[in-house]
Amino acid sequence: MKIIQDSVFGGERPLYGEKHLFLERVIIEPGESALKETTDIEAVNCEFQGKYPFWECDGFTVRDCIFREGARAALWYSKNCVMADTLIEAPKMFREIENVSLENVRIPNAQETFWNCRGIKLRNVEVQKGDYIYMGCSDIDIDGYRQQGNYSFQYTRRVTIRNAYLDTKDAFWQTEDVTVYDSEIHGEYLGWYSRRLRLVRCHISGTQPLCYCDDLVLEDCTFAPDADLAFEYSSVQADIRGRVTSVKNPRTGKIVSDGYNDIILDSNIKSPGDCQILTRV
Repeated sequence: MKIIQDSVFGGERPLYGEKHLFLERVIIEPGESALKETTDIEAVNCEFQGKYPFWECDGFTVRDCIFREGARAALWYSKNCVMADTLIEAPKMFREIENVSLENVRIPNAQETFWNCRGIKLRNVEVQKGDYIYMGCSDIDIDGYRQQGNYSFQYTRRVTIRNAYLDTKDAFWQTEDVTVYDSEIHGEYLGWYSRRLRLVRCHISGTQPLCYCDDLVLEDCTFAPDADLAFEYSSVQADIRGRVTSVKNPRTGKIVSDGYNDIILDSNIKSPGDCQILTRV
C-alpha cells in the first residue's frame, strides 16, 4: 500500500484514480474531486477542505478526520465506506452510496444528507440541521442516534432505529417497513402515508401524528398532550400507555389506551370505519 503522510494537496483531482493508498495527516485544500474514482483508500487524521473529494470510489475508510464546510457533497456515487470518530461540517454528504457505516460521527450541518443510499449502518451518530435527511434511502440500521432536522426519512424502506431522539417534523412520510424501538419522536405530522410503520416503546409528541397509514402498529407507546387528532384515516393496531388527547376518524383496526380526552368520529370517516377505540380496564 502506498503511504502519504504530512502532505498538502489542492487544485483539481490531485489524487485521481489512486489505488491502495494510505493517507495520514494530509490536508486537501480547496479544489475539486481530490480522490475521484479511487479504490481502497484509508484516511487517518486528515482534513478535507475542497469540494467533491470522494466520488465514484470503491472501498474507503475514514478515521479521526474533519470535513470542513467547503468539502460539500463529499461522498457521492460510491460504495463500501467506513467512517469513525469524524466531524462532518459539510452539507449534502452521502448521495447514491451503497454500504456505508458510521460510528462516533457528528454532522452539525446535515442538510440534504444521505439521499438514495442503500445499506446504511449508524452507531452513536449525532445530526443537526438535518432537513430532508435520508430521502429515498433503503436498508438502514441505526442505534444510539440524536437528530434535529425536519422532513427526515421520507420515502425510506426497510429501516430499523433503536435508542434515538428525533426532533423532526414530517418524519417517515411514505415509508415502507420501518420499525422504531425505545425512542422519542418529536414533531408534527409523523408518519403520514406510511406502510407497515411499527413503533415500540416510543414517546410521541406533535400534532396530528400517524394519519393516512396502512398497517400501522404501536406497542407500549406513550403520547404527549400535544399529540392530538391522531390516526385519521389509518388502519392501526395500537397499545398506548397513558391518555391520548384526541383520536380522529381512524379507518379500521383497534386502539387501546388508558383514556381519551376526545374521540372524533364524524361524517368524513372512511370505509370501513370500524376501528375499535377501547379504554384499558
